[in-house]
Amino acid sequence: MQRALVERATEGDHEAFTQLVEASFPRLYGVARLILRDSDRAQDAVQDALMQAWRHVRAIRDPDARDAWLHRTTVRACYKVSRTDKRRSLLDLRVTPEPATPGAPDASVQVAERDRLGRELDRLDIDRRVVIVLHFYLDLPLTEVAEILDIPTGTAKSRLHRGLATMRKSMLVPEPLGQPGPEGST
Repeated sequence: MQRALVERATEGDHEAFTQLVEASFPRLYGVARLILRDSDRAQDAVQDALMQAWRHVRAIRDPDARDAWLHRTTVRACYKVSRTDKRRSLLDLRVTPEPATPGAPDASVQVAERDRLGRELDRLDIDRRVVIVLHFYLDLPLTEVAEILDIPTGTAKSRLHRGLATMRKSMLVPEPLGQPGPEGST
């Protein structure tokens, strides 16, 4: 069914393209949100990517490669938004877990860890962040990540390794409470 929709879309069928977009939008937005770390900028990037996708829909050579093509278009849009819009939120909210009641499951620790992981991801440069998001969020092998980014596989591996090493190193240092993060320190 997806293949037929892609083929119809490449022939200019707007309804088929709309159906493909509706199916892909949540995932594309999730990728953009993780890369750009801002919902408004992510929305802009996905909108730009989808406009570019419609303009160049005839460029899809292999209907089975539609997902990779849309991811590549979205990542490029994220890079564009990142270059043209350097704004950052000055508000840095931190989640601090409260002590749990003995014997009760404590979800606040998971929320705090996810919050800290997100802040560490924010601190990475966009090249390393993109590789980490594509590899771990989309569960793509590094060869596909390299193909999407149009870089050698070794470069993708290096960016992943360095990004993870940076995150590990900074997560070993306990965060002082009440201190502003990188967004609030400028």
